[in-house]
Amino acid sequence: MRAILLAAGIGSRLRPLTNNIPKCLMPIKGQPLLGIWLDHLSQANIGLFLINTHYLADQVKSFIEASNYKNQVTLVNEPNLEGTAGTLIKNIDFFQAEDGLLIHADNYCLADFIAFQEAHHNRPPECLMTMMTFRTDDPSSCGIVDLNERGIVTGFYEKLTKPPGNLANGAIYIISKELFPLLIKKSHEFTDFSKDVIPALLGKIYTYETNSVMIDIGSSVAYEKANLIST
Repeated sequence: MRAILLAAGIGSRLRPLTNNIPKCLMPIKGQPLLGIWLDHLSQANIGLFLINTHYLADQVKSFIEASNYKNQVTLVNEPNLEGTAGTLIKNIDFFQAEDGLLIHADNYCLADFIAFQEAHHNRPPECLMTMMTFRTDDPSSCGIVDLNERGIVTGFYEKLTKPPGNLANGAIYIISKELFPLLIKKSHEFTDFSKDVIPALLGKIYTYETNSVMIDIGSSVAYEKANLIST
């Protein structure tokens, strides 16, 4: 299975740490986050990879060219950010008409991607994608989901002050090829994946909950936590 890794973020909440380094290359226990992603996904037999870049893109390019994944990665620079859904739609042909992963690569995630793929394979027939979820201690900073008894998303609440639960969207998805035509048809409407795509697919999103490490390193507190947490 191929994967698109969204890695173009500026990392404004992590400044000054990201003044001179892109967020996707911030080191976790000495290893750049993007390298952790490529290692972890490869161990689950996932690849090839497409990575979008924007902020300090030359650093990302240099990192990939010096890595073991040089021949497995396609870099796509976005002088003007396309948005999380926009990047997916613009590069949908990368999946070669097969199911594929869309990953927000600013998360430090050690989930079981073999089990995640198995869950997607066994999803209810009406579901067009599978979302990775996790339990969060800070629900107001996340997109929170409601599920029915079959594990299908019936409600989605993006960063509410008082969300109705703590089951959060991990911003990691397996997109089925059956969803591609709708994404292309709605390309002029879908820019942000959380705000545009997910609300349009309620009742058609299956979920897989991970109990492994899942941390958005977007804040200095979370970044410190990621570097201290035992694995």
